[in-house]
Amino acid sequence: MSAVATRSYTDTPASLIVICASACAIVIANIYYAQPLISLIAPDLGLHAGLAGLVVALTQLGFGTGLLFIVPLSDRFENRRLIVLALGAVLVGLTGIVLSDSVLTFLTASFLVGLGAVAVQILVPFASQFAPPQSRGTVVGTVMGGLLAGIMLARPFATYTAGQFGWRSVFVIAAGVVLALMLVLSRVLPRRWPDTHLSYAGIMKSLPVLVARTPVLRRRALYQGMLFAAFNLFWTGAPLLLANKFGMTHRGIALFTLVGAAGALAAPIAGRLADRGLTRAATLCALTAATAAWVLSGIAGHAHSLPLLIAAAVLLDAAVQVNGVLSLRSIYALAPELRGRLNGLFLSFVFLCGATSSVLAAALYVSGGWVALAVVGALCGIAALLFYLPEAWRARHDAARKLASTSNHLRRRLALTENVIGNRAHK
Repeated sequence: MSAVATRSYTDTPASLIVICASACAIVIANIYYAQPLISLIAPDLGLHAGLAGLVVALTQLGFGTGLLFIVPLSDRFENRRLIVLALGAVLVGLTGIVLSDSVLTFLTASFLVGLGAVAVQILVPFASQFAPPQSRGTVVGTVMGGLLAGIMLARPFATYTAGQFGWRSVFVIAAGVVLALMLVLSRVLPRRWPDTHLSYAGIMKSLPVLVARTPVLRRRALYQGMLFAAFNLFWTGAPLLLANKFGMTHRGIALFTLVGAAGALAAPIAGRLADRGLTRAATLCALTAATAAWVLSGIAGHAHSLPLLIAAAVLLDAAVQVNGVLSLRSIYALAPELRGRLNGLFLSFVFLCGATSSVLAAALYVSGGWVALAVVGALCGIAALLFYLPEAWRARHDAARKLASTSNHLRRRLALTENVIGNRAHK
């Protein structure tokens, strides 16, 4: 292993993976509680409808900032302490949201929640450090499954709770859960000390070099960034569509978002596919599925079909999850000692794309309706496919050349063997 830890591959219980997956679900949910509640929060705070996307975007911008400036610290400082400190920032931010009485205080507190929620992206590589290489994809898939489950379950929980007790009650409950999680993790997580002795300034200076010298990081960040933008467009706009066009109450929207959580089931499958060397084929399927999901959602909106919209939601969520697991598996395999920095760089770009699409979603819906969202969402998937196809083509030809080279080598060996046998028979 590339870091000093209190447990090895062989003596780490499966419960550690379950704990990390559960913690990821609890923490990441805090970024998404506000997403289905923008129609309640924005008017209460006096925020214009066209700017309602800021309610979601500020949290994700905070998350992106934390990915870039906090997650790389996991390559320098003891991980358990860093995770608990980050959760402390989430707790302070949630308290600020509960007490906010203006747009400025709400958005500032939301940014702080996002900043601290990067604890999940210390937990994901943290769990992978304790997994043997042959099953690392499965472990990453399991933990990422917990993360996506948290994203998807946050929406129905927030929608239902806000409908019963008001939107602030969602964040009161969330603060209590985060406090309990801090106490649990501080006791049950093993310690992990990274090997590196770089200073914080040295770590930050290494980030541009890593981007420049790691084409896998750049490509994977682009694919996932496009898919996550499509994902946020859908889940920021869907509550508005369901309320305005389908006449759904908050309870109905909660049930819709709960069904969408089925996409989390794809995460462990993606991990197993990666462990079996099927990353390229699975990536192509994921990018194609995300594009198809937006086409299907456009048809659903035009035809006023709820079953088609549910199918699109599940397909999109599964595609984003599969590609995310495949991407992280590829990145984590590069250099264990750089895992925190690579993870932070990858996800900071991904969440920057997500935050941008969250801001655009409400404005697009107000100006062009669901059709405008569907067009932009499909274009995100198409862009990812266009960037991926040359890589897949090169990989296919490289494999063909390798196969041809191996075949020629075998033919030469066979011919040489036949000549030897022939010469011996002639003698």
